[in-house]
Amino acid sequence: MSKKINFKEISVHEGPERSPGFLLWHVSTSWRSFIEAVLKPIGLTHPQFVVLATLEWLTRNGEKISQASVGKMSGLDPNTISQILKGLEEKNLILREPSSDARAKNPFLTKLGGEILAKALPAVETADRQFFSRLKPNEMEQTLKIFQQLV
Repeated sequence: MSKKINFKEISVHEGPERSPGFLLWHVSTSWRSFIEAVLKPIGLTHPQFVVLATLEWLTRNGEKISQASVGKMSGLDPNTISQILKGLEEKNLILREPSSDARAKNPFLTKLGGEILAKALPAVETADRQFFSRLKPNEMEQTLKIFQQLV
């Protein structure tokens, strides 16, 4: 049997409830489960939703954008973005057309992708409101400011 660890000797926190990283982990996994439950009946994973919403936001004025710009805004690495876009393309939710740079492609939503996003976005926003409803309006504003600082 191994020796018991004395957390007071190795941690700066009095316990898990005082660790910002541990608390963030719990909040984020709880929130993500909540969002995934809303998206499952729509046929999307959470990363697929994030990419669809990001793609629509970036192209809302008709601009052509790169996969890299979707990755940058969504916070996902290039390989992950590529795999998600491939999956969305297989579902006919997006198309990727060659760009002037032969190495890159310009993704955009299809009509079906727009229809799916039009269902998913309000559902996710409703779920967000429900999840964060325990916060008072001023606490929600503080939370948004903190999140913006951390991003």
